[in-house]
Amino acid sequence: MNFPRYPTVPSFRVGGPQRLAGLLLLLFLAECLWVIAHQSVTTADYRYARCGREMWERPSPLAGYFTTCGNLHGDGVLAYRVAGFPLTAQRLLLLGADKLRKPANRLYAQGTLNGSTWEARHEISYVKYLMHVPFVVFAMWLGGGVWWVARRLFGNEGGFFTLALYVLSPQVIRSAVVPNNEVLAMWGLYGIVYTAIGVAHAMQGPGRRWKPRILLLTVALGLTAAAHLLAAVLGFIVSLGFMLYLAERRRSAVLLVLTYAAFGGLILDFACFSFRPAAFTYVVTGGAARFWFSLDGVKAFVADQTEWPILLSSAVALLLFFALRRSRYFGNTAPLLTVLFTCFLVSTQVFSSPVTWALPFLITFIGGVFADVVETKHRKLFLATGSLLLLSEALACRAALRLIVRGY
Repeated sequence: MNFPRYPTVPSFRVGGPQRLAGLLLLLFLAECLWVIAHQSVTTADYRYARCGREMWERPSPLAGYFTTCGNLHGDGVLAYRVAGFPLTAQRLLLLGADKLRKPANRLYAQGTLNGSTWEARHEISYVKYLMHVPFVVFAMWLGGGVWWVARRLFGNEGGFFTLALYVLSPQVIRSAVVPNNEVLAMWGLYGIVYTAIGVAHAMQGPGRRWKPRILLLTVALGLTAAAHLLAAVLGFIVSLGFMLYLAERRRSAVLLVLTYAAFGGLILDFACFSFRPAAFTYVVTGGAARFWFSLDGVKAFVADQTEWPILLSSAVALLLFFALRRSRYFGNTAPLLTVLFTCFLVSTQVFSSPVTWALPFLITFIGGVFADVVETKHRKLFLATGSLLLLSEALACRAALRLIVRGY
Protein backbone atom coordinates (compact mmCIF):
# COMPACT_ATOMS: atom_id res chain seq x y z
CA MET A 1 0.00 0.00 0.00
CA ASN A 2 1.29 3.43 -0.92
CA PHE A 3 0.80 6.01 1.80
CA PRO A 4 0.68 9.72 0.95
CA ARG A 5 3.86 11.63 1.55
CA TYR A 6 3.62 14.73 3.67
CA PRO A 7 6.12 17.59 3.58
CA THR A 8 8.69 17.44 6.34
CA VAL A 9 10.31 20.29 8.18
CA PRO A 10 13.95 20.60 7.11
CA SER A 11 16.35 19.69 9.89
CA PHE A 12 18.63 22.30 11.39
CA ARG A 13 21.89 20.89 12.71
CA VAL A 14 23.69 22.89 15.36
CA GLY A 15 27.34 22.35 14.54
CA GLY A 16 30.56 24.24 15.11
CA PRO A 17 29.70 27.20 12.83
CA GLN A 18 26.31 27.67 14.50
CA ARG A 19 27.87 27.56 17.96
CA LEU A 20 30.51 30.15 17.04
CA ALA A 21 27.85 32.42 15.52
CA GLY A 22 25.82 32.01 18.70
CA LEU A 23 28.83 33.07 20.80
CA LEU A 24 29.29 36.20 18.71
CA LEU A 25 25.60 37.06 19.10
CA LEU A 26 25.91 36.49 22.86
CA LEU A 27 28.81 38.96 22.84
CA PHE A 28 26.50 41.45 21.14
CA LEU A 29 23.83 40.78 23.78
CA ALA A 30 26.38 41.34 26.56
CA GLU A 31 27.43 44.66 25.01
CA CYS A 32 23.84 45.86 24.77
CA LEU A 33 22.92 44.71 28.29
CA TRP A 34 25.96 46.54 29.69
CA VAL A 35 24.79 49.73 28.00
CA ILE A 36 21.19 49.28 29.17
CA ALA A 37 22.35 48.65 32.74
CA HIS A 38 24.06 52.05 32.76
CA GLN A 39 21.16 53.89 31.11
CA SER A 40 18.38 55.88 32.72
CA VAL A 41 14.77 55.66 31.58
CA THR A 42 13.95 58.78 29.58
CA THR A 43 10.69 60.51 28.80
CA ALA A 44 10.93 59.15 25.25
CA ASP A 45 11.15 55.61 26.66
CA TYR A 46 8.05 56.18 28.78
CA ARG A 47 6.22 57.59 25.75
CA TYR A 48 6.95 54.46 23.71
CA ALA A 49 5.89 52.24 26.60
CA ARG A 50 2.72 54.17 27.46
CA CYS A 51 1.50 54.49 23.88
CA GLY A 52 2.43 50.88 23.14
CA ARG A 53 0.44 49.63 26.13
CA GLU A 54 -2.55 51.66 25.00
CA MET A 55 -2.38 49.97 21.59
CA TRP A 56 -2.39 46.50 23.13
CA GLU A 57 -4.88 47.17 25.91
CA ARG A 58 -7.32 49.92 25.02
CA PRO A 59 -6.77 52.21 22.01
CA SER A 60 -8.05 55.72 22.57
CA PRO A 61 -11.72 56.25 21.65
CA LEU A 62 -10.91 59.76 20.42
CA ALA A 63 -12.05 60.15 16.82
CA GLY A 64 -9.15 60.19 14.36
CA TYR A 65 -6.58 59.15 16.96
CA PHE A 66 -5.13 55.75 17.74
CA THR A 67 -3.75 56.54 21.20
CA THR A 68 -3.52 59.52 23.53
CA CYS A 69 -0.17 60.20 21.81
CA GLY A 70 -2.13 61.39 18.78
CA ASN A 71 -1.33 60.17 15.29
CA LEU A 72 2.29 59.40 16.20
CA HIS A 73 3.66 62.03 13.87
CA GLY A 74 7.13 61.08 12.73
CA ASP A 75 6.98 57.54 14.12
CA GLY A 76 5.87 54.17 12.87
CA VAL A 77 3.52 52.15 15.02
CA LEU A 78 5.66 49.02 15.34
CA ALA A 79 8.21 50.40 17.81
CA TYR A 80 5.41 51.38 20.20
CA ARG A 81 3.93 47.91 20.07
CA VAL A 82 7.33 46.28 20.57
CA ALA A 83 8.10 48.52 23.57
CA GLY A 84 4.68 48.11 25.14
CA PHE A 85 4.13 44.38 24.64
CA PRO A 86 6.42 43.08 27.45
CA LEU A 87 4.83 45.47 29.95
CA THR A 88 1.33 44.44 28.93
CA ALA A 89 2.30 40.76 29.04
CA GLN A 90 3.77 41.06 32.54
CA ARG A 91 0.67 42.91 33.75
CA LEU A 92 -1.59 40.18 32.37
CA LEU A 93 0.56 37.52 34.02
CA LEU A 94 0.25 39.33 37.36
CA LEU A 95 -3.52 39.52 37.03
CA GLY A 96 -3.73 35.92 35.85
CA ALA A 97 -1.66 34.64 38.74
CA ASP A 98 -3.79 36.66 41.15
CA LYS A 99 -6.95 34.93 39.91
CA LEU A 100 -5.44 31.59 40.95
CA ARG A 101 -5.47 32.71 44.58
CA LYS A 102 -8.46 32.39 46.84
CA PRO A 103 -10.78 35.42 46.73
CA ALA A 104 -9.81 36.40 50.26
CA ASN A 105 -6.10 36.39 49.39
CA ARG A 106 -6.25 38.23 46.08
CA LEU A 107 -4.15 41.38 45.82
CA TYR A 108 -6.11 43.00 43.00
CA ALA A 109 -9.82 43.33 43.61
CA GLN A 110 -11.85 45.97 41.82
CA GLY A 111 -8.67 47.96 41.16
CA THR A 112 -7.59 47.99 44.80
CA LEU A 113 -4.64 46.55 46.69
CA ASN A 114 -5.43 45.80 50.34
CA GLY A 115 -7.98 48.59 50.42
CA SER A 116 -5.89 51.30 48.70
CA THR A 117 -6.20 52.40 45.10
CA TRP A 118 -3.70 50.47 43.00
CA GLU A 119 -3.25 49.16 39.48
CA ALA A 120 -1.30 46.12 38.38
CA ARG A 121 1.07 48.22 36.30
CA HIS A 122 2.64 49.59 39.50
CA GLU A 123 3.83 46.07 40.28
CA ILE A 124 5.68 45.67 36.97
CA SER A 125 9.41 45.16 37.57
CA TYR A 126 12.51 45.51 35.40
CA VAL A 127 10.75 48.18 33.35
CA LYS A 128 13.96 49.46 31.75
CA TYR A 129 14.92 46.02 30.48
CA LEU A 130 11.38 45.17 29.38
CA MET A 131 11.29 48.29 27.21
CA HIS A 132 14.81 48.04 25.75
CA VAL A 133 15.64 44.34 25.39
CA PRO A 134 13.01 43.62 22.67
CA PHE A 135 14.89 45.96 20.33
CA VAL A 136 18.13 44.15 21.18
CA VAL A 137 16.38 40.91 20.20
CA PHE A 138 15.47 42.35 16.80
CA ALA A 139 19.09 43.46 16.31
CA MET A 140 20.29 39.96 17.24
CA TRP A 141 17.73 38.49 14.85
CA LEU A 142 19.14 40.70 12.11
CA GLY A 143 22.67 39.64 13.06
CA GLY A 144 21.67 36.01 12.65
CA GLY A 145 20.20 36.84 9.25
CA VAL A 146 23.35 38.69 8.16
CA TRP A 147 25.48 35.69 9.18
CA TRP A 148 23.16 33.22 7.43
CA VAL A 149 23.16 35.23 4.18
CA ALA A 150 26.92 35.84 4.24
CA ARG A 151 27.75 32.22 5.07
CA ARG A 152 25.59 30.90 2.24
CA LEU A 153 27.12 33.36 -0.23
CA PHE A 154 30.73 33.56 0.93
CA GLY A 155 31.40 30.50 3.08
CA ASN A 156 32.38 30.24 6.75
CA GLU A 157 35.21 32.78 6.65
CA GLY A 158 33.08 35.43 4.96
CA GLY A 159 30.15 34.71 7.26
CA PHE A 160 32.11 35.05 10.49
CA PHE A 161 34.02 38.13 9.32
CA THR A 162 30.68 39.75 8.43
CA LEU A 163 29.06 38.81 11.73
CA ALA A 164 32.08 40.04 13.71
CA LEU A 165 31.86 43.42 11.99
CA TYR A 166 28.15 43.54 12.77
CA VAL A 167 28.35 42.72 16.49
CA LEU A 168 31.17 45.25 16.96
CA SER A 169 29.43 48.06 15.06
CA PRO A 170 28.83 51.08 17.33
CA GLN A 171 25.94 52.29 15.16
CA VAL A 172 24.14 48.97 15.41
CA ILE A 173 24.55 48.92 19.20
CA ARG A 174 23.45 52.54 19.46
CA SER A 175 20.26 51.71 17.55
CA ALA A 176 19.54 48.54 19.52
CA VAL A 177 19.63 49.83 23.10
CA VAL A 178 16.75 52.35 22.95
CA PRO A 179 13.15 52.08 21.71
CA ASN A 180 13.10 53.33 18.13
CA ASN A 181 11.88 52.44 14.68
CA GLU A 182 15.28 52.65 12.97
CA VAL A 183 16.51 49.26 14.16
CA LEU A 184 13.17 47.74 13.10
CA ALA A 185 13.37 49.40 9.67
CA MET A 186 16.96 48.14 9.33
CA TRP A 187 15.82 44.63 10.23
CA GLY A 188 12.87 44.80 7.86
CA LEU A 189 14.70 46.26 4.85
CA TYR A 190 17.41 43.59 4.99
CA GLY A 191 14.74 40.92 5.31
CA ILE A 192 12.73 42.27 2.37
CA VAL A 193 15.67 42.41 -0.03
CA TYR A 194 17.15 39.00 0.69
CA THR A 195 13.77 37.31 0.98
CA ALA A 196 12.89 38.75 -2.44
CA ILE A 197 16.16 37.38 -3.81
CA GLY A 198 15.23 34.00 -2.32
CA VAL A 199 11.80 34.19 -3.98
CA ALA A 200 13.43 34.96 -7.34
CA HIS A 201 15.68 31.91 -7.00
CA ALA A 202 12.72 29.75 -5.95
CA MET A 203 10.79 30.87 -9.04
CA GLN A 204 13.23 28.84 -11.13
CA GLY A 205 11.92 25.69 -9.43
CA PRO A 206 8.51 24.13 -8.74
CA GLY A 207 5.63 26.31 -7.60
CA ARG A 208 5.37 24.66 -4.17
CA ARG A 209 8.66 26.33 -3.19
CA TRP A 210 7.30 29.80 -3.87
CA LYS A 211 4.58 29.96 -1.24
CA PRO A 212 6.56 29.97 2.05
CA ARG A 213 9.04 32.54 0.72
CA ILE A 214 6.28 34.78 -0.61
CA LEU A 215 4.62 34.56 2.81
CA LEU A 216 7.90 35.64 4.46
CA LEU A 217 8.18 38.51 1.98
CA THR A 218 4.63 39.58 2.83
CA VAL A 219 5.36 39.60 6.57
CA ALA A 220 8.61 41.51 6.02
CA LEU A 221 6.86 44.17 3.91
CA GLY A 222 4.02 44.56 6.41
CA LEU A 223 6.17 44.87 9.53
CA THR A 224 8.65 47.17 7.79
CA ALA A 225 5.82 49.44 6.67
CA ALA A 226 4.59 49.49 10.28
CA ALA A 227 8.07 50.59 11.36
CA HIS A 228 8.83 53.06 8.59
CA LEU A 229 6.88 53.39 5.35
CA LEU A 230 9.87 54.73 3.39
CA ALA A 231 11.92 51.64 4.25
CA ALA A 232 9.12 49.40 2.95
CA VAL A 233 8.81 51.40 -0.28
CA LEU A 234 12.57 51.31 -0.71
CA GLY A 235 12.62 47.56 -0.12
CA PHE A 236 9.84 47.06 -2.68
CA ILE A 237 11.72 49.04 -5.35
CA VAL A 238 15.07 47.34 -4.74
CA SER A 239 13.40 43.92 -4.63
CA LEU A 240 11.64 44.60 -7.94
CA GLY A 241 14.96 45.37 -9.63
CA PHE A 242 16.78 42.33 -8.24
CA MET A 243 13.88 39.96 -8.93
CA LEU A 244 13.57 41.11 -12.55
CA TYR A 245 17.30 40.47 -12.94
CA LEU A 246 17.23 37.00 -11.37
CA ALA A 247 13.85 35.63 -12.48
CA GLU A 248 14.87 35.29 -16.16
CA ARG A 249 12.11 33.17 -17.77
CA ARG A 250 9.70 33.98 -14.90
CA ARG A 251 9.90 37.75 -15.15
CA SER A 252 6.23 38.01 -16.12
CA ALA A 253 5.30 36.65 -12.66
CA VAL A 254 7.50 39.06 -10.67
CA LEU A 255 5.04 41.96 -10.61
CA LEU A 256 2.20 39.62 -9.69
CA VAL A 257 4.19 38.12 -6.79
CA LEU A 258 5.21 41.54 -5.46
CA THR A 259 1.65 42.85 -5.84
CA TYR A 260 0.27 40.00 -3.74
CA ALA A 261 3.06 40.50 -1.16
CA ALA A 262 2.45 44.25 -1.03
CA PHE A 263 -1.31 43.79 -0.60
CA GLY A 264 -0.76 41.28 2.19
CA GLY A 265 1.77 43.60 3.80
CA LEU A 266 -0.77 46.42 3.66
CA ILE A 267 -3.30 44.27 5.51
CA LEU A 268 -0.67 43.40 8.13
CA ASP A 269 0.13 47.09 8.56
CA PHE A 270 -3.62 47.75 8.93
CA ALA A 271 -3.70 45.05 11.63
CA CYS A 272 -0.99 46.93 13.55
CA PHE A 273 -3.52 49.78 13.78
CA SER A 274 -6.10 47.35 15.21
CA PHE A 275 -8.04 47.64 11.91
CA ARG A 276 -9.07 51.21 12.73
CA PRO A 277 -9.49 53.10 9.41
CA ALA A 278 -9.36 56.56 10.98
CA ALA A 279 -5.91 55.94 12.44
CA PHE A 280 -4.65 53.99 9.42
CA THR A 281 -5.38 56.84 7.01
CA TYR A 282 -2.50 58.76 8.60
CA VAL A 283 -0.11 56.29 6.96
CA VAL A 284 -1.11 57.87 3.65
CA THR A 285 -1.65 61.47 4.73
CA GLY A 286 1.35 61.78 7.10
CA GLY A 287 3.95 61.97 4.33
CA ALA A 288 6.20 59.29 5.86
CA ALA A 289 7.27 58.02 2.43
CA ARG A 290 8.30 61.41 1.03
CA PHE A 291 12.02 61.58 0.43
CA TRP A 292 14.82 63.41 -1.30
CA PHE A 293 18.58 63.00 -1.58
CA SER A 294 21.13 64.47 0.80
CA LEU A 295 24.71 63.96 2.02
CA ASP A 296 23.89 64.95 5.60
CA GLY A 297 23.51 61.41 6.89
CA VAL A 298 26.72 60.25 5.25
CA LYS A 299 28.61 63.27 6.58
CA ALA A 300 27.41 62.59 10.12
CA PHE A 301 28.46 58.94 9.82
CA VAL A 302 31.91 59.88 8.51
CA ALA A 303 32.37 62.47 11.26
CA ASP A 304 31.88 59.82 13.96
CA GLN A 305 35.40 58.65 14.83
CA THR A 306 34.14 55.34 16.24
CA GLU A 307 32.94 54.46 12.72
CA TRP A 308 36.32 55.01 11.06
CA PRO A 309 37.34 51.31 11.20
CA ILE A 310 34.21 50.32 9.26
CA LEU A 311 34.86 53.16 6.82
CA LEU A 312 38.46 51.97 6.34
CA SER A 313 37.18 48.44 5.77
CA SER A 314 34.70 49.81 3.23
CA ALA A 315 37.43 51.71 1.36
CA VAL A 316 39.65 48.63 1.18
CA ALA A 317 36.75 46.44 0.06
CA LEU A 318 35.72 48.93 -2.61
CA LEU A 319 39.28 49.07 -4.02
CA LEU A 320 39.47 45.28 -4.10
CA PHE A 321 36.02 45.07 -5.69
CA PHE A 322 37.17 47.09 -8.68
CA ALA A 323 40.66 45.56 -8.75
CA LEU A 324 39.65 41.89 -8.65
CA ARG A 325 37.33 40.60 -11.33
CA ARG A 326 36.35 37.59 -9.22
CA SER A 327 34.70 39.94 -6.68
CA ARG A 328 32.37 41.51 -9.22
CA TYR A 329 29.41 39.15 -9.11
CA PHE A 330 25.81 39.44 -7.94
CA GLY A 331 26.50 38.36 -4.33
CA ASN A 332 28.74 41.40 -3.81
CA THR A 333 27.11 43.79 -6.27
CA ALA A 334 23.60 43.52 -4.79
CA PRO A 335 24.49 44.81 -1.28
CA LEU A 336 26.75 47.50 -2.76
CA LEU A 337 23.97 48.81 -5.02
CA THR A 338 21.54 48.75 -2.09
CA VAL A 339 23.97 50.81 0.01
CA LEU A 340 24.40 53.38 -2.77
CA PHE A 341 20.63 53.54 -3.28
CA THR A 342 19.85 53.88 0.44
CA CYS A 343 22.46 55.96 2.26
CA PHE A 344 21.84 59.18 0.32
CA LEU A 345 18.09 59.24 1.01
CA VAL A 346 16.45 61.58 3.49
CA SER A 347 12.78 61.63 4.47
CA THR A 348 11.37 65.13 4.21
CA GLN A 349 8.35 64.85 6.55
CA VAL A 350 9.42 62.48 9.33
CA PHE A 351 12.66 61.47 11.04
CA SER A 352 14.63 58.59 9.55
CA SER A 353 18.21 57.31 9.36
CA PRO A 354 18.73 55.56 6.00
CA VAL A 355 22.47 55.34 6.70
CA THR A 356 21.61 53.00 9.59
CA TRP A 357 19.36 50.95 7.28
CA ALA A 358 22.24 50.60 4.80
CA LEU A 359 24.75 49.40 7.38
CA PRO A 360 23.95 45.62 7.24
CA PHE A 361 24.26 45.71 3.45
CA LEU A 362 27.61 47.53 3.71
CA ILE A 363 28.89 44.94 6.19
CA THR A 364 27.69 42.13 3.90
CA PHE A 365 29.56 43.71 0.98
CA ILE A 366 32.77 44.00 3.02
CA GLY A 367 32.53 40.41 4.18
CA GLY A 368 31.95 39.16 0.64
CA VAL A 369 34.94 40.95 -0.85
CA PHE A 370 37.29 39.85 1.94
CA ALA A 371 36.05 36.26 1.56
CA ASP A 372 36.98 36.40 -2.12
CA VAL A 373 40.43 37.84 -1.42
CA VAL A 374 41.43 35.22 1.15
CA GLU A 375 40.95 32.58 -1.52
CA THR A 376 43.79 34.06 -3.58
CA LYS A 377 47.53 33.48 -3.21
CA HIS A 378 47.65 36.50 -0.85
CA ARG A 379 45.52 34.68 1.72
CA LYS A 380 47.86 35.17 4.70
CA LEU A 381 48.30 38.87 4.02
CA PHE A 382 44.58 39.54 3.90
CA LEU A 383 43.85 37.32 6.89
CA ALA A 384 46.27 39.52 8.85
CA THR A 385 44.67 42.66 7.40
CA GLY A 386 41.18 41.45 8.30
CA SER A 387 42.31 40.60 11.83
CA LEU A 388 43.76 44.09 12.29
CA LEU A 389 40.54 45.65 11.01
CA LEU A 390 38.50 43.59 13.46
CA LEU A 391 40.85 44.57 16.29
CA SER A 392 40.47 48.26 15.43
CA GLU A 393 36.70 47.79 15.23
CA ALA A 394 36.71 46.17 18.67
CA LEU A 395 38.68 49.07 20.16
CA ALA A 396 36.34 51.59 18.53
CA CYS A 397 33.35 49.64 19.86
CA ARG A 398 34.76 49.74 23.39
CA ALA A 399 35.17 53.51 23.18
CA ALA A 400 31.71 53.89 21.65
CA LEU A 401 30.03 51.95 24.47
CA ARG A 402 31.24 54.49 27.00
CA LEU A 403 30.12 57.37 24.80
CA ILE A 404 26.68 55.82 24.35
CA VAL A 405 26.26 55.50 28.10
CA ARG A 406 27.20 59.18 28.51
CA GLY A 407 24.57 60.15 25.95
CA TYR A 408 26.83 61.09 23.05
